[in-house]
Amino acid sequence: MPRLTLLLCVLLFLFGTATAQSSHVSGSIADTLEKKTLGNGSVLLLRPADSILVRYTRTNATGGFQLTVPPGHYLLLVTYPSYADYVDTLDIKDTGAYVLPPIGMVLKSKLLETVVVSGSKGAVRIKGDTTEFNADSFRTQPGASVEDLLKKLPGIQVDKNGKITAQGETVKKVLVDGEEFFGDDPTLVTQNLRADMVDKVQLYDKKSDQATFTGIDDGQREKTINLKLKNDKKLGYFGRATADIGTDGYYDEQLMANYFKKKTKISAFGIISNTGKTGLNWNERDNYGQSFAGNIEVDNNTGTISFDGTGNNQDELDTWSGRYEGQGYPSVKTGGLHFNNKWDDDKFSLNGNYKYMQLNVTGNSTTNTETILPDTLFYNNQRQTFNNQIIRNTLDGTYEIKFDSTSSLKILANGGTDHKTTFNQYHSEYLAIDSSLVNQNDRTTTTSGDKRQVNSYLIWRKKLGRMGRTVSIAVRENYTDDKSTGYLNSATKYYQGGVISSDSLIDQLKDYHTTSTLIDSKATYTQPLSKYSFLVGNYGVVVNDSRSNRDSYDKASGGKYNLLDSLYSNDYQYNVFTQRGGLAYTYIKKKWRFSAGSDLGYTRFNQHDRIADTSAHRDFINWYPTAGLGYNFTNQRRINFNYNGYTIQPTVTQIQPILTNEDPLNIFIGNPALKPKFGNRFNLRFNDYKVLTDRGIWINLNYVFTLNDISNSVNVSSGGKKVTEYVNVNGNYTAAVNLGYSLKWSKPDIRFWFYGNGNQSSNVSIVNGLSNKTLSKIGTLGAWINKSKEKKFDIGTGFSATYTTSRSSINSGVSTDYWTYQIQPEGNLFLPLKFQLHADADINLRQKTPVFTTNNNVVLLNGWFGKKFLKNDALLIKVSVNDILNQNIGFSRTVNSNFISQNTYGTIKRYGMLTVVWNFTKPGTPAPQQRD
Repeated sequence: MPRLTLLLCVLLFLFGTATAQSSHVSGSIADTLEKKTLGNGSVLLLRPADSILVRYTRTNATGGFQLTVPPGHYLLLVTYPSYADYVDTLDIKDTGAYVLPPIGMVLKSKLLETVVVSGSKGAVRIKGDTTEFNADSFRTQPGASVEDLLKKLPGIQVDKNGKITAQGETVKKVLVDGEEFFGDDPTLVTQNLRADMVDKVQLYDKKSDQATFTGIDDGQREKTINLKLKNDKKLGYFGRATADIGTDGYYDEQLMANYFKKKTKISAFGIISNTGKTGLNWNERDNYGQSFAGNIEVDNNTGTISFDGTGNNQDELDTWSGRYEGQGYPSVKTGGLHFNNKWDDDKFSLNGNYKYMQLNVTGNSTTNTETILPDTLFYNNQRQTFNNQIIRNTLDGTYEIKFDSTSSLKILANGGTDHKTTFNQYHSEYLAIDSSLVNQNDRTTTTSGDKRQVNSYLIWRKKLGRMGRTVSIAVRENYTDDKSTGYLNSATKYYQGGVISSDSLIDQLKDYHTTSTLIDSKATYTQPLSKYSFLVGNYGVVVNDSRSNRDSYDKASGGKYNLLDSLYSNDYQYNVFTQRGGLAYTYIKKKWRFSAGSDLGYTRFNQHDRIADTSAHRDFINWYPTAGLGYNFTNQRRINFNYNGYTIQPTVTQIQPILTNEDPLNIFIGNPALKPKFGNRFNLRFNDYKVLTDRGIWINLNYVFTLNDISNSVNVSSGGKKVTEYVNVNGNYTAAVNLGYSLKWSKPDIRFWFYGNGNQSSNVSIVNGLSNKTLSKIGTLGAWINKSKEKKFDIGTGFSATYTTSRSSINSGVSTDYWTYQIQPEGNLFLPLKFQLHADADINLRQKTPVFTTNNNVVLLNGWFGKKFLKNDALLIKVSVNDILNQNIGFSRTVNSNFISQNTYGTIKRYGMLTVVWNFTKPGTPAPQQRD
């Protein structure tokens, strides 16, 4: 008996000791693609040296498992019938709870869809619709930016403005660890984060939030890049500081600093510059582009083609966008703060940004315009001098709460203030077809204005048991308050036979105040009809209330501006109330996706002229049809067709019945009888990308036609005065095609990219009482080639040729036809002793026309020579010259409904710069037992 007691005590002691020195490992497995748990799966822990089994268990009904093992190094093996085995290493350094991340299992049948390409030069993994690049496999120079890394990745191109194109599509978002970084400002990420911080670059088509939540693919995609940072780069601080001093008073100082600690990210940036670097990224420039309708604008500096259905609206004293877009000479002070964090097991998340900008732009421009009339032509030559300033503050944030796995609440808010002052002087001459003087105008405008804007969006989502059955409620609010005061001084002389026949003087104070409030609410319910089909129903109410008070005052004899000019004054209230509801059917099975549906809306206009004390009420029934068909041949080859119909209401500017005389020779009149316009958009897209050969093909076709489009009715008098009224027309359309082909010639390691773009638009307007149809066409063919050799050189060049033609029916004998060519070589030479030589050129060759006979060809050559110092080449000192040949010319051409215009403007030319760039970093110490 004593021996038995002793034996029991020893066993209890050994058991207790083993338990005290063991760790509890837990985790779960699931089929993440099919979104289902995997119960009764096998989980094994093996000894790496000889694969001897150490522990074994099976998953429970929800896919969870637990194991108890002593500290040590193990192999984790998970198996499940019909699924590929999962193998990973597991290091347990001490005792305690050890929770593994969820383990995603892949069906063996799907394994063929996962491609891994490895080699000495690169590593790419494709899984589903995600292409993942191993960043360390694509060599970049020490201190290189993420933008430099992206340029080396197969299927990705980055232009000189930082705009990213991937597999033929524009990349709309660049995320950092799945989160937005400084909002929609990709260049702040790509040009300031270092390439050596990145572990993986993930390229994928991001589904809409609604599709991600419901699991019902709505066909909406947004090409997105996600940068997964290395674990040791998620702790500590890092950044880049740039100090420049240049000739002729040029300077460019930049700083970006970041502090990362696990899921917390804090960043700040600042720019003080007069070299054109304002912090405005290409995505913002696109967002504030003109509407896509019938008129063509070609910016030969950027290659941008834009379309505008109603022409240049000069009904405001202040026509400046508040941004630097290449015209003039800027000086900027701008900065921002970014904060992002997740906590409580990612139940709560917060992302916020603040930006400040003070921008001054001065300069001059010359605009030459040919106006086409049924029986004659007019020519207008205008010189402009401007001095503009804006102080802008913006704040935005996103807060999300995940109550549980079935429901969440997301709140987005942004707002800002603008204080803007402008000064513009104009001198213009209007000439007849025989070059005789028709009129002459000298005009000065000054403004001071303040604008406030607040936008918010709230959405609550809930899953209701069965997969695909969901409900969501969304509310959106937009508020804008815009006040401005300014002065108009104008002197116009009219000529007949070379002598003055009459003149006109204007000396007025302008006081404008516009407010608008929009409330948009929508409830959506999704119901699965079968495993493959779903029904989506929605109902919403929109209230949009606008008021525009525009007063013009003449100067009284006492010198005060207190005499109201009723002809150019008005107080107008415009309310649009819309109820909208509808159904849509979606069918998704394997490689096919089909959807069709429509909303039906009732809209009521309430218009009140507060000066005339008159009111009008109008009712409209609107239709919002949608349809889509998609087929995925493979994960990297797909074809999609989409159609949607949409209604756009007239703006208060277009509908307010008031004459505007800010430009006395270009008068605008609002039209309170305008109807909503109804657009039809068709899109066909094909993409095919082969990662093994780095070969890509893309075809994108777009066609848009609009019923009751809002256009211009223009009346040009014999004295050259133009009066424009907004009217509804039919016959406007735009057709566009974008083609591309990229490949890599493996043996010499050269990458090619060929592309072609074509646009044709028809714009209907009324000119002097006659219907005018302007048919405009633009075609571009281009190519790009690149070759690099690590630590030796990186060279590339691009070429494009563009042909533009335009004809108006009111005078078919007059046409506009011209070619433009662009060549953009670029090269880097990496020399011994860490020296580097860089050169790039932008060669623009512009054909003269019968109207525009001046030479506007430009060879813009830039270069720098530098040397790197310190550990990891953290310091770069370089000497650079911008526009070495001093040839830079600001230039753009615009083709409108019945005129063609050429604008040349002063812009930044040659200067030299001494630059010091310091990449600083101090990594933190990773916490123990962290697995990513």
